[in-house]
Amino acid sequence: MVNRITRYAQIVDILGKYGFSIGLERMFPGKARFRLAVPGKEPDASTVYERMRLALEELGPTFVKFGQIMSTRTELLPPELIEQLKKLQDHANPIPFSEVRGVMETGCHSFTECENWFWKVDELPVASASIAQVHSAVLKDGTKVALKIQRPGIREIIETDLSILRSMAERVETVFPETRIYNPVGMVDDFAHQIVKELDFSRDARNADRMRRNFHNVPGIHFPRVFWEYSSEYMMVMEFVEGVRIDDRQAIAAMGLDPHDIAARGFHAYLKMIFEDGFFHGDPHPGNLLVTKEGDIVFLDFGIVGILRPEKRQGFINLLFALTNDDVELMLRSLEGLGIVIEESDREPLRDDLYILLHDFGSSNDLSQYNFRLVVTELTESMRRYRLQVPMTLMLLLKVFIMVLDIGIHLDPKFNFRKEITPYLTKLADARNLSAAYFKRASVSLLDAADALFDMPRNLNLMLRRISTGTFKLEIVETDIQKLQMSLDKASDKLMIGLVVASLVVGSSLILLSHPLSLPDYIYWVAIFGYTFAVLVGFYAVYHVIFLKFRMGR
Repeated sequence: MVNRITRYAQIVDILGKYGFSIGLERMFPGKARFRLAVPGKEPDASTVYERMRLALEELGPTFVKFGQIMSTRTELLPPELIEQLKKLQDHANPIPFSEVRGVMETGCHSFTECENWFWKVDELPVASASIAQVHSAVLKDGTKVALKIQRPGIREIIETDLSILRSMAERVETVFPETRIYNPVGMVDDFAHQIVKELDFSRDARNADRMRRNFHNVPGIHFPRVFWEYSSEYMMVMEFVEGVRIDDRQAIAAMGLDPHDIAARGFHAYLKMIFEDGFFHGDPHPGNLLVTKEGDIVFLDFGIVGILRPEKRQGFINLLFALTNDDVELMLRSLEGLGIVIEESDREPLRDDLYILLHDFGSSNDLSQYNFRLVVTELTESMRRYRLQVPMTLMLLLKVFIMVLDIGIHLDPKFNFRKEITPYLTKLADARNLSAAYFKRASVSLLDAADALFDMPRNLNLMLRRISTGTFKLEIVETDIQKLQMSLDKASDKLMIGLVVASLVVGSSLILLSHPLSLPDYIYWVAIFGYTFAVLVGFYAVYHVIFLKFRMGR
């Protein structure tokens, strides 16, 4: 069991070692004694971002994974920090097989069952990462397999680190309000969601199986078979495939294969995943892509995947069309279609920035990987400038594109983005590869409209029945009540004036007709004045009512 206090002390000690003691003291004043940098023994790093990267590497697997995922947030973090985060490597020293044997036996349910499954297990790992290490093995029937075994205790370490990481993110937002534009807590929450998925190897296996089915009839692309009867949440058993890393150009050429053909086939495999399947491999670094002697490209490690709904795929297609055809309006609509909210006050300035971006981008006939990198960099800089909240799926998509193009240009320096992407986009438009999904959406919308039309008589009948039974609910907003109150006030004022006028007329008439009584002369004059005033007010009231009706009639 990982002790949270001990782990917290380790984290702050390492951060202090790399010169972040002042920030920690501001975040947790008086809570702990932080290590100060020792003169002459400071880490060999020239920038704060480099020291951040070194600190993450020393902090262990959780923080390394966090840095790797944050390296995709190019629309949010400074470019200098992104470059350092991209250097993070998910590697770890291998641990003795005796330590991972317990996890393996948990997956097998018992040591005896493991012996019944495997004829031989190589105790020397063929690969070692922060979450798991891979051993080769041979099944009883002679099939060579790869065992991906989770490191013992890694779940407890990650859970403890996530708890500490989130509390630190909350303190950062509180103590340094200017960092809220980066949404540190949201970053940690997104990362926690992702890494918890990676800890479940059965999910990894399902992802591999799905991609294998999607490419079952595509030659030259291979996804290893999963042996489900031997796999579990902590151990995944897959077909063992031998090959060279896809970025080893010399080894590929030595096998008699064309590097350009490998680059184009890998690029088009990702285009299929993204635009046709909507389910793509999210970590295409060269260690996860092998090339066999037969020329097949083999995909490994399916912990990170991207999922795109049909309308999101169409949005990204539109974005690529906008890039290749210098269409500013289409680019704006594409960004909004991908879930980016653009404030109305930012629309015109952003439109100007995108116009300049496309003008510079489209000025070159050679739309190579370098140009695409430039436009993505400028695009993410614009999104950061206008504080646009970009979905992580879009940033993962752009990261995948850049990494795949990096491999393509490494294998073939003449690899041309426009030349490879334009025919595919045209094929998508002509062959209507997304039409089935859109016809489905259109048919659903049509059925919804028909249902609403057919339901109209029933809804109308229900409304009339509620009115007749006194159960009709009428909602009145505040402005309607105010208007009603003003109308009642005016009506009451007019009624009061009418009563006063009538009283004056009646009273004055009685006074003028009272001959038997001997009253002073001024009383008669007062009565005559009141009578005259009442008559004038009566004439005005009649005129006002008739005039208003005439205006309303018009």
